[in-house]
Amino acid sequence: MPHAKTILLVEDNDGDAELAVRAFKRANVANPLVRVRDGEEALDYLFGRGIYAKRDVRDLPGVTLLDINMPKVGGLKVLEKIRTDELTKHIPVVVLTSSNEEKDRLNAYSNHANSYVLKPTDYNQFVEAALQLGSYWLVLNVPPPIPQVQ
Repeated sequence: MPHAKTILLVEDNDGDAELAVRAFKRANVANPLVRVRDGEEALDYLFGRGIYAKRDVRDLPGVTLLDINMPKVGGLKVLEKIRTDELTKHIPVVVLTSSNEEKDRLNAYSNHANSYVLKPTDYNQFVEAALQLGSYWLVLNVPPPIPQVQ
């Protein structure tokens, strides 16, 4: 039986990250959740660099929840790098952000985000969003085959 796919949460705000963790638990989403604090750490995780150098890069997240406004490397740059790499280009990426700016939505979709979700500010709405995201991306969605790494 395959193991549960990881949720990669790319979120620099500790309060928002804690809210997401609690919401997924309350929504009974049992998949492991890995939280990284900025875009650089997200890229290190995905590509097995730095503190993640021993991680099996073929063990791709079931879904990546990506904030846009982050230190070091912004979310849109992370998305661009994900989409230009053969190994990661098909990872489901949901932009989960407080930005409702048209330019941010356009840039996210131009870089092939799978979805753009505004962060709910109400805890119960966040739990409902976590339940829906988890159900769709980790249960209903059938991911592409894992690419062969040379």
